[in-house]
Amino acid sequence: MELTDNQIIRFNDLGRGDVAQVGGKNASLGEMVRHLGARGVDVPPGFATTSRAYWQFVDAGGLREVVAGALGAMHKGKATLAETGKALRDAFLKADWPEHTAAAIRAEYEALCNRIGRENVDVAVRSSATAEDLPDASFAGQQETFLNIRGADALLDACRRCYASLFTDRAISYREAKGFDHLKVALSVGVQVMVRSDIGGSGVMFSIDTETGFEGVVVIDAAWGLGETVVQGIVDPDEYQVFKPLLAKEGTVPIVEKRLGAKTHKMIYARAGEGTTRTVPTSKAERVGFVLSESEIVQLARWACVIEDHYGCPMDIEWAKDGDTGALFIVQARPETVQSRREAGAYRSYSVTGQGRKLVTGLSIGDAAVAGNVCLLDSPRDIDRFVDGSILVTGNTDPDWVPIMKRAAAIVTDRGGRTSHAAIVSRELGLPAIVGAGSATHVLHDQQEVTVSCAEGDQGFVYEGTAQILEEMLDPAAVPETRTQVMLNLANPAAAFRWWRLPADGVGLARMEFVINNHVRIHPMALIHFDTLQDADAKAQITALTAGHDDKAEYFVDRLSRGLARIAAALYPKPVIIRMSDFKTNEYADLIGGAQFEPHEENPMIGFRGASRYTSPRYREGFALECRAIRRLREEMGFDNVVVMIPFCRSVAEADRVLAVMAEEGLERGRNGLQVYVMAEIPSNIVLAPAFAERFDGFSIGSNDLTQLTLGVDRDSETLAELFDEQDPAVKWMIGHVIAAAKDAGAKIGLCGQGPSDHPEFARFLVECGIDSISVTPDSFIRVKEQVARAERDRP
Repeated sequence: MELTDNQIIRFNDLGRGDVAQVGGKNASLGEMVRHLGARGVDVPPGFATTSRAYWQFVDAGGLREVVAGALGAMHKGKATLAETGKALRDAFLKADWPEHTAAAIRAEYEALCNRIGRENVDVAVRSSATAEDLPDASFAGQQETFLNIRGADALLDACRRCYASLFTDRAISYREAKGFDHLKVALSVGVQVMVRSDIGGSGVMFSIDTETGFEGVVVIDAAWGLGETVVQGIVDPDEYQVFKPLLAKEGTVPIVEKRLGAKTHKMIYARAGEGTTRTVPTSKAERVGFVLSESEIVQLARWACVIEDHYGCPMDIEWAKDGDTGALFIVQARPETVQSRREAGAYRSYSVTGQGRKLVTGLSIGDAAVAGNVCLLDSPRDIDRFVDGSILVTGNTDPDWVPIMKRAAAIVTDRGGRTSHAAIVSRELGLPAIVGAGSATHVLHDQQEVTVSCAEGDQGFVYEGTAQILEEMLDPAAVPETRTQVMLNLANPAAAFRWWRLPADGVGLARMEFVINNHVRIHPMALIHFDTLQDADAKAQITALTAGHDDKAEYFVDRLSRGLARIAAALYPKPVIIRMSDFKTNEYADLIGGAQFEPHEENPMIGFRGASRYTSPRYREGFALECRAIRRLREEMGFDNVVVMIPFCRSVAEADRVLAVMAEEGLERGRNGLQVYVMAEIPSNIVLAPAFAERFDGFSIGSNDLTQLTLGVDRDSETLAELFDEQDPAVKWMIGHVIAAAKDAGAKIGLCGQGPSDHPEFARFLVECGIDSISVTPDSFIRVKEQVARAERDRP
């Protein structure tokens, strides 16, 4: 329903074609109210003032001339940005409302109260510039938002303050940089019924991975209280990631990441007479508890998919949970403006070597790495101290920091998550950033030489000194097609999504032990037998790490399954071969609490490892947890593309025992399509290949161990390094023999090793033998693919 000369329009009468009248935010709210309510997406009701109302306010107060004069003086150097901004804001705040505009706002607010059935209903008052949320400009946080506004007088005052915020220093400088005419950008104000998230929770979600552009996940940030703490980067929120393709699969809960944030503060309604909102510390229970249940996480992810499907592009969405009713709502949605513009073809890959001591760790934004000098600032008022090209280190950023951020080489903040202001603006500027680093402002100091690395996955690191940074251009579009499958070796879940654009045929080797070492960190037997653990320090660490898990063994299953899920998701639905844990005893002992459960061995390389552990009383319970994680991954999360692989299986009898134990744990070969492979890395695997082929669906040649055991050379020996050669005739005979035996038995066979990456002739040899697949590290994928293509062209 339109009112009073088209100055106010209700959300249900708006659509995304109305940006010129009500700006991007309000047009989008109307679009969702009109079209997505029937698809289950709940949006609180409200209305918007139009650009016409803004211009009538401006003209009634004679503000066009004021704006033109003030900006003209600034351009001539007669006034600073700060002086200009303050003068313009003061002018807007002193201006009176045209009577008919004020009457229209009062009338529509009263109508909204009647629709809700509450007098003086609390509303959120948000700015919506008519030039915002464009493909090349996000205007992130440029204008103000006011929460918990009650009564018509307070609403009119909040609307006036929104108008004034069009001329903050940061907004003026942003429009100057983007080339927008200040007198052609109007402001609409959105008035929306508040969700009682002050006693619930709220946050931001993206329908795309904001760091890699991976389209398969929804990323959700969540904190207690009102959502401004997340947007402003005041708190480190929980982070959840949900795999979109499996959301429609009945009975699955494809949450591939649940990271507990510190959430030290929350924003709530203020007491009477104290303003509208206040920020208070959270309770201990709130800090160690997740804001959202798994069903709520899935519901929000489904809504993100519905919104993305409707708009036809990746979306940046704000949500809120009502603490009174437990209901979820969408309160804003706009197109995502960074990854959606990122070039889909060639992309840069960065690697860091020769790094110094690790100083700081946080969440990585972007995937680049830079070296430079630290510039530690407490306030944007210290801009004169900033040296161009330095690494900005501060507590957290807000829009006032943008002029400094644009001059930085990288950014490091103590606080904030992936949807904080620092993260959003860093992406738009193309800067590597580390947010939520905790102690960066205490550990780092001015003019210190450091390397900032966001090239190692989800976690970013600040290293002491200047490391060597290698930048390589990769062009997936130029990769030739091959009959031989070329797959990826992946170990780090945090980095798995970086490689989704590569046209790989799946993951040929996912190392479970890497996930255990980095994501779980605790020996599984120490979790199972926590009460009898003798190491007091280990007990303290385990208690801290497993906070929120009543069942400590469940911590192992939860962390392991989610870590593996990220790898399984990266190339879904292509096969992902996960090798069960292949630590040596000395490596197991290095896990938290592990020393008590591991024997001392003189030569762990050929000791108590692989299949022999899985059925032994010393580790049988630990292996059961590994099996539970795989079963959850396949059956509860839905990743039926996962193949299980058994390492270091010395004999056929040992194979039978392992398969029997797996079946006891619900992993029966053939059930629900489960395939089980075996590593071919011991001479007995080659000699008895036909017998192993009867028990397993495929082989993966572990060329490093096979070379070691065929030649009798310790692969880690510097003295014998010249003798360690994967292309030795004896090793090649072994490889050729097992490929032929697998072919005869109808089993699949591949190789996971560095040899094909380093030696083109080795790749040619494998192709000539008829191998099914070769699995390599991502950085060598294109090179190996080209070698395989040449070998196939030359092969008769």
